[in-house]
Amino acid sequence: MLCRYEIQSCFLLAFLTVTAFFISDAQGQVSPPTRLRYNVVSPDSVQISWKAPKGQFSGYKLLVTPSSGGKTNQLILQNTATKAIIQGLIPDQNYALQIIAFSEDKESKPAQGQFRIKDIERRKETSKSKVKDPEKTNASKPAPEGSLFTCKTPAIADIVILVDGSWSIGRFNFRLVRLFLENLVSAFNVGSEKTRVGLAQYSGDPRIEWHLNAYGTKDAVLDAVRNLPYKGGNTLTGLALTYILENSFKPEAGARPGVSKIGILITDGKSQDDVIPPAKNLRDAGIELFAIGVKNADINELKEIASEPDSTHVYNVADFNFMHTIVEGLTRTVCSRVEEQEKEIKGTIVASLGSPSDLVTSEVTARGFRVSWTHAPGKVEKYRVVYYPTRGGQPEEVVVDGSLSTAVLKNLMSLTEYQIAVFAIYSNAASEGLRGTETTLALPMASDLQLYDVSQSSMRAKWNGVAGATGYMILYAPLTEGLAADEKEIKIGEASTDLELDGLLPNTEYTVTVYAMFGEEASDPLTGQETTLPLSPPANLKFSDVGHSSAKLTWDPASKNVNGYRIMYVKTDGTETNEEEVGRVSTHTLKSLTSLTEYTVAIFSLYDEGQSEPLTGSFTTKRVPAPQHLEIDEASTDSFRVSWKPTSSDIAFYRLAWIPLDGGDSEEVVINGDADSHVIEGLLPNTEYEVSLLAVFDDETESEVVAVLGATFAGTTTIPTTASTTSTTTSKPTTAVFRTGIRNLVIDDETTSSLRVIWDISDYNVQQFRVTYLTAKGDRAEEAVRMVMVPGRQNTLLLQPLLSDTEYKVTITPIYADGEGVSVSAPGKTLPLSAPRNLRVSDEWYNRLRISWDAPPSPTMGYRIVYKPINIPGPALETFVGDDINTILILNLFSGTEYSVKVFASYSTGFSDALTGVAKTLYLGVTNLDSYQVRMTSLCAQWQLHRHATAYRVVIESLVDGKKREVNLGGGTPRHCFFELMPGTEYKISVHTQLQEIEGPAVSIMETTLPFPTQPPTTPSTPPPPPTIPPAKEVCKAAKADLAFLVDGSWSIGDDNFNKIISFLYSTVGALDKIGPDGTQVAIIQFSDDPRTEFKLNAYKTKETLLEAIQQIAYKGGNTKTGKAIKHAREVLFTGEAGMRRGIPKVLVVITDGRSQDDVNKVSREMQIDGFSFFAIGVADADYSELVNIGSKPSERHVFFVDDFDAFAKIEDELITFVCETASATCPLVVKDGNNFAGFKMMEMFGLVEKEFSAVEGVSMEPGTFNVYPCYRLHKDALVSQPTKYLHPEGLPSDYTITFLFRILPDTPQEPFALWEILNEEYEPLVGVILDNGGKTLTFFNYDYKGDFQTVTFEGPEIRKIFYGSFHKLHVVISKTTAKIIIDCKQVSEKTINAAGNISSDGIEVLGRMVRSRGPRDNSAPLQLQMFDIVCATSWANRDKCCELPGLRDEENCPALPHACSCSEANKGPLGPPGPPGGPGVRGAKGHRGDPGPKGPDGPRGEIGVLDRKDLQVPQGPSGLSIQGLPGPPGEKGEKGDLGFSWPAGCPRSVRFTRKRWSSRSKGPSWQRWTHRPTRTSWPNGHTWCSRCSWCY
Repeated sequence: MLCRYEIQSCFLLAFLTVTAFFISDAQGQVSPPTRLRYNVVSPDSVQISWKAPKGQFSGYKLLVTPSSGGKTNQLILQNTATKAIIQGLIPDQNYALQIIAFSEDKESKPAQGQFRIKDIERRKETSKSKVKDPEKTNASKPAPEGSLFTCKTPAIADIVILVDGSWSIGRFNFRLVRLFLENLVSAFNVGSEKTRVGLAQYSGDPRIEWHLNAYGTKDAVLDAVRNLPYKGGNTLTGLALTYILENSFKPEAGARPGVSKIGILITDGKSQDDVIPPAKNLRDAGIELFAIGVKNADINELKEIASEPDSTHVYNVADFNFMHTIVEGLTRTVCSRVEEQEKEIKGTIVASLGSPSDLVTSEVTARGFRVSWTHAPGKVEKYRVVYYPTRGGQPEEVVVDGSLSTAVLKNLMSLTEYQIAVFAIYSNAASEGLRGTETTLALPMASDLQLYDVSQSSMRAKWNGVAGATGYMILYAPLTEGLAADEKEIKIGEASTDLELDGLLPNTEYTVTVYAMFGEEASDPLTGQETTLPLSPPANLKFSDVGHSSAKLTWDPASKNVNGYRIMYVKTDGTETNEEEVGRVSTHTLKSLTSLTEYTVAIFSLYDEGQSEPLTGSFTTKRVPAPQHLEIDEASTDSFRVSWKPTSSDIAFYRLAWIPLDGGDSEEVVINGDADSHVIEGLLPNTEYEVSLLAVFDDETESEVVAVLGATFAGTTTIPTTASTTSTTTSKPTTAVFRTGIRNLVIDDETTSSLRVIWDISDYNVQQFRVTYLTAKGDRAEEAVRMVMVPGRQNTLLLQPLLSDTEYKVTITPIYADGEGVSVSAPGKTLPLSAPRNLRVSDEWYNRLRISWDAPPSPTMGYRIVYKPINIPGPALETFVGDDINTILILNLFSGTEYSVKVFASYSTGFSDALTGVAKTLYLGVTNLDSYQVRMTSLCAQWQLHRHATAYRVVIESLVDGKKREVNLGGGTPRHCFFELMPGTEYKISVHTQLQEIEGPAVSIMETTLPFPTQPPTTPSTPPPPPTIPPAKEVCKAAKADLAFLVDGSWSIGDDNFNKIISFLYSTVGALDKIGPDGTQVAIIQFSDDPRTEFKLNAYKTKETLLEAIQQIAYKGGNTKTGKAIKHAREVLFTGEAGMRRGIPKVLVVITDGRSQDDVNKVSREMQIDGFSFFAIGVADADYSELVNIGSKPSERHVFFVDDFDAFAKIEDELITFVCETASATCPLVVKDGNNFAGFKMMEMFGLVEKEFSAVEGVSMEPGTFNVYPCYRLHKDALVSQPTKYLHPEGLPSDYTITFLFRILPDTPQEPFALWEILNEEYEPLVGVILDNGGKTLTFFNYDYKGDFQTVTFEGPEIRKIFYGSFHKLHVVISKTTAKIIIDCKQVSEKTINAAGNISSDGIEVLGRMVRSRGPRDNSAPLQLQMFDIVCATSWANRDKCCELPGLRDEENCPALPHACSCSEANKGPLGPPGPPGGPGVRGAKGHRGDPGPKGPDGPRGEIGVLDRKDLQVPQGPSGLSIQGLPGPPGEKGEKGDLGFSWPAGCPRSVRFTRKRWSSRSKGPSWQRWTHRPTRTSWPNGHTWCSRCSWCY
């Protein structure tokens, strides 16, 4: 920063410019410098010089200190420096100077001095007075240093200065360039009617800093020079010379006829492109060139550029510090040449020059096209055709003889738009350029890509080759998220069209793209997708030999390449997980399992590439087996033997117990686990015993108890017998017989209210079984009623209803015909009323949350959920769900509130204990609420924004009188001010955060306004004037657009610079005229990591409120995500809800100071294709190439770059002009097929596009001229219309072309109808095109400039053919004098008309309206419409090739058709793998109503409660019917549909592009890749057509 004279407090800045003179080093000690000298070089700069000391030293320290006190400024200089220029001095300030020479460890004594600029100048004036008058002496002495030459000639000139701004200059030296330019401009008499000065700066690409007509005074030009920003980049001088020829020396840029034209080039190096042709073109155009080289400039190149003679037109200096030495010589030469040129111009009669006209391009291929034109008037010696890519590149030219009017441009880049200019070269001058554009076609691409031989890690690709290709490039990458960056590239020769892609990931979808290479250029991509095979899992998992502690697994092997298997088995309750790895086997036994436990098993195949998906299954281990066949035999009077059959080999021991049935003590013995019998001794005779046995296993689990009844004998009895011969008495022992018809009594299938009894029948003579059961604590008398008789062949019985969690003793007695057998008993226990387990809370939101739980082991009838706020009074709410539901979403809750949650399991006998927990909703409220700017009658509140807030309700309440006021604010508003408050009053400010329909609790603070101050007796002050609203600029008065500013709010901006951006937005928006729905709507997004909508398009309807809102925008901070912000603008701002209007230009202005940390190219390109216009403004460290990618074309109009935020004022006027021209309602700038043109895309305006046609009544979409083009059928009486004020609010231009691509249908009526017409508010036609299907004529009508109605009717064979039922392309070209009809790109007729008058915008525009219609209830004709545009030019039809018509399509010269879709049955893909099992289905229908039960007794009447809900806020509980269950299983497969239309081959769902683009940084082509994912649109009969006519899936 340089200090001004008037800023007395500004001290010397540490900015020292060093001029180095190189001297030879001397050896010796460090001595001080000597011979200090001072010389004034400008009003605030002094040059210091000194003599270098003798000896060796490292450098100098230069110290400058203001004598009045202040900071000492220091600069380290090299040891070769003997001069330095000190800038930014105050002329009347004294300064102390010290220069110290130093080495590594020593310093010299300082050379000291003092100076003041005024004293130095006074001494010079004194010395001047001592010099003799040069007029009186013969000696010619040079003028004193510091005096400047002034050009005083009355001749005037247009001077354009071209300044090299490349990186090699550097910011330090660029300041010296500014100083040189200031001295240069100061030498001339500058003014709008005097000498004009324009300036352009160049590096890799040139730009206009200001035109010749930009400034009207010398001071304004000097101010612009002082603020000239440094550009940076490469050195492309040839491109810059061409640029100023085409842009600076033009009438619209301020160049004047008959005035001398001077070009001055300043450069510091050799150009990286050819300068000879561009320099010659400038000289041929009558522009005199001067070339100034600095440092490394090439003197020979300077001579090639400059005009002759070299001695006066070429200057070269060794360093930027010496540029001031050539100012006088240069200005003298320029001044004299201006005088000479003026004489030459006035003394020469220059014949009027004309430009060529009617530029036409033809024979367009991928590598070139032909340019033709109409001859210019006069004697033309040559024509020069200059062409270069629109997106940047070196201009090239073709020169042809003046007798020719055509040239072929060759060796062009494919699919590239070229700017073309044709100049007529006369003997002493050149004409203005005839300009145009043309885009080369795409290179031919490979076809029929097939992906085959797909394995788990490879696939093969083959395709049909392309003639002329030099090779192929294949790119392939996985489509899986996160792996897409793992892209691989293969290049092969032109002879190969089949190769293997290996090293792929299994079960991964890959995209494979093939490019045909033509040298370094690539064709459009040919892309396919294929998925590698998954790693084969095992199959057919089976479980066998399932026991209580083991199970055998068997499966089918996966593949011969498998290395082994990993087996995971886990208890279903998740308490234990185990894992084993086995080799290449197909069976395995799991051991050491827990009985009665469900296990889930997963088996993975192990490969070198990883593991496969699992094969899963589950099984449940069995109950620990009880001993079987428990029997009693070998009974005696005091013992019997108990025997049984062991059931497992892992039994540790048995517990054997017995007890007399008639009472007595129980006894028990432990027996080894390998025993199968035991003799019980010491029993009582003639006693019945109950014997029980259980097995204890190695894992300490116990089996069920089995029991049997047995008895000892009573002893021996004697039965007397008598013999006939001998009386002898003998005794015979008799054994009592016990019948046990039951064995293996088992009780299982326990529930909370039932037990199942199962036994084996060992004696089939049993007629019945008596089953009795009683609780273990009850007695038999009480349980007498609990007896069931079972037939003798039945061996199972379900006992119910029982008490839950209760132990029962069950006894079964066999009943024979002659009595009872031995009873067998066993215990059993019902299950408890188990509560649910593992309560979980998820999906927390501000008014809802989800709770889930695990079901209890006991079957339930459902669940009861009870929830209640913990800290808010009120009743608990509850709901009930079925037994198949284990999760519920609870709605209508308070935000930020803790709830007590209880879940009860419902059983037939009651409810379980509660599973309890605490859940909390998210807090919907602001933080850091605080007050600021508290005044007597106003105060402001600010808060930290809530990340999800969509709005805020702010309430202020007076605590004195209770009055309230509230306001609703947007979700991005962090502050608000309240006015008209009472002084000295305490207020409560409450902020309620809102999210859609949800409102959070109030966050409040208290604040008191200031009291009335004690008023001194003073006169009342004058109130400040109200803020002025900036006036609208003239260029913006016709603007009508939806305008969005995207403002970088990242950390690199900073608070100060952000305020400068706000000021820039204020000035720019202030230049607009009408704000609101009838004018321009403005929205602003601030972006960093995330975009934030400051306000939407429809937020403000006056300029005053809009400007106030801009000033309230708060700085955000964060990183730079520009691409995310642009996408946010498309999805949030440019919607109908946000205020976007149909048919109105959509303009975005992006302001950023750095490179984006995400991709901006894709979304910007897509939006530009959709008709959005982009302006990109870069500051300081912004990436210029990224700005070019964001901005629309041409970049000169849409891309701006400034050095810092203070330089916004330099681009403000130009930006406003370009934005308002783009937003012009008369002829807005739109994009069509990648080209910018002024006009109207009428299909979009009528809603006849894929995304909107379904909302237009009476319109359907059908295939057009080709299947890949859609057209729209306007059905009978569809009467598609739009208000004129939305389509042409400012009327139609004077010259325009109407383009239709349409088809007359068999049911189109014979009566005349208007293909398109504009009606006024009384439904009277104003302008339109009428087709008479009966008379086969075409009529155009309008009102001329005098207000007379005029019509022109066209007929004839060429006109009649448009009525024969085929598609035809019609151009109606309207100029001020003629109306032309061009059908299928062939002119068929032309008639004279008067210039048109303007139209009313109060009516409507209609398609297909019948001429006989009257009033609003019109009729319309059916037809098919594929294209409808109005272009604000009459040359549009000459460029059209009718490539949309099959009969006229030339494949060589027409761009390739978009890829067609294939929706036929033959292209149906294979079935995908089965999905995961679905969750439980919805609950079944309600069952039939049961029989009514007996009426119960009336209960006691309850007391009447007190209801007081004044302050109670209880959320409504969820409705039972509103609780949605989990989704059900998939439905049955439907019947096969009808066969669809036949379509061409299919294409991928996403395509990866590679394009070669020119990089100015790398001086060559670079590759740029992106991925395009298409959208889908439904066609009739279920077919799918791909948007943008490119892709389908």
